[in-house]
Amino acid sequence: MHRSKLCGFIVDCRTDDLAAAAGFWARALGMEIQPLPAEEGERYVGLVDRNSELHIEVQKVDHPSRVHLDIETDDLEAEVRRLEALGARRVAQVQTWWVMEAPTGHRFCVVRKSSASFDAQASEWP
Repeated sequence: MHRSKLCGFIVDCRTDDLAAAAGFWARALGMEIQPLPAEEGERYVGLVDRNSELHIEVQKVDHPSRVHLDIETDDLEAEVRRLEALGARRVAQVQTWWVMEAPTGHRFCVVRKSSASFDAQASEWP
């Protein structure tokens, strides 16, 4: 058995000005900007939603702009295999997570659990 749940979304932006992109999305969504440390801050900017526990970031990318979801899990390999059985495919392993592609062509990531509500809200899978 393992468990998983939606943990957040990432706004992928093909841009040379990450600060401006994050500023737009922060204002558009009514959120505060949360700078991220060191090297991570060169590619990502956090957005804080006071009304939600969702993890939201603006990310600088080289591919076309899009939004992708992150699914958090207590067993990365088991969740990736479950999603593959549903028709998803592995695209790339990046550090500690997997980039996946749904049968619809949408990209998403499977990441390690990190939210405080994980134990109370995650779905359980055989």
